[in-house]
Amino acid sequence: MERTSNLQHSPLQTSASGWINGLIGVVIFSGSLPATRVAVLEFDPVFLTVARATIAALLALGLLWLFKEKRPARHQLMSLTIVALGVVIGFPLLTALALQYVTSAHSIVFVGLLPLATAAFGVLRGGERPRAAFWIFSVLGSLLVVGYALSQGLTASPQGDILMLLAILACGLGYAEGATLSRTLGGWQVICWALVLSLPVVAALTWLRMPSSLSGISTPAWFSLGYVSLFSMLIGFVFWYRGLAQGGIAAVGQLQLLQPFFGLTLAATLLHEQVSAGMLGVTVAVILCVAGAKKFAK
Repeated sequence: MERTSNLQHSPLQTSASGWINGLIGVVIFSGSLPATRVAVLEFDPVFLTVARATIAALLALGLLWLFKEKRPARHQLMSLTIVALGVVIGFPLLTALALQYVTSAHSIVFVGLLPLATAAFGVLRGGERPRAAFWIFSVLGSLLVVGYALSQGLTASPQGDILMLLAILACGLGYAEGATLSRTLGGWQVICWALVLSLPVVAALTWLRMPSSLSGISTPAWFSLGYVSLFSMLIGFVFWYRGLAQGGIAAVGQLQLLQPFFGLTLAATLLHEQVSAGMLGVTVAVILCVAGAKKFAK
């Protein structure tokens, strides 16, 4: 696997490649919340979080050994810790807890806030400076998402909505930090080292939180655990961090506005959850903000 920092392409080619890699990552991530929703019906949320991280970390360890990757420098360990806390532990655990209170279709709408969070942390941690118009489109997309959530009545499940908001903040920080680090460490190397760094903790917790019996777990639940472990926790990040590093954190991060559309489609087709006209309308409106944000991202 080639490191992001070693790419020798023109800026235009690199930007286009970044958007392609980012889109692949978003498509993969779109199945995360529906799969988590299925899994959390039969698995304890904490066990699900640490089990998926343990499986992905063991695979990551194998990849690093296979390609004989050098260990990260000491000054990179803090950034890797932030990535681990944000996307290996924080986002999976908080969303798993939230999905005990809300449907995956409802939680997916909150993903519309992720581009704004990622862009904000990109400014703080990545040194990016998008133009003023970028923030207008990004904030508009986020307001549409929040407005929809308010219209549905947050009092119906305040726990679920608060947990989802915290999950978005954790994920945005992890995305921005990982993208910044991938410029020097490499896209797939970042997520692999973050997973390996967390392995001792998540492996121990997996053992401690292991259910007394796994005989009653259904095939869909096992399949969902496999998906969030292999695709959501590892493969998706290989494309996503590479895309963010190539095309810019704020710019490519706006592709996450497409994630609700893909996620709602999966929720409706696979889980047979109701997708209202209002939910679809918000999703379409948010998607339209991508073009405007992309134009003024740099």
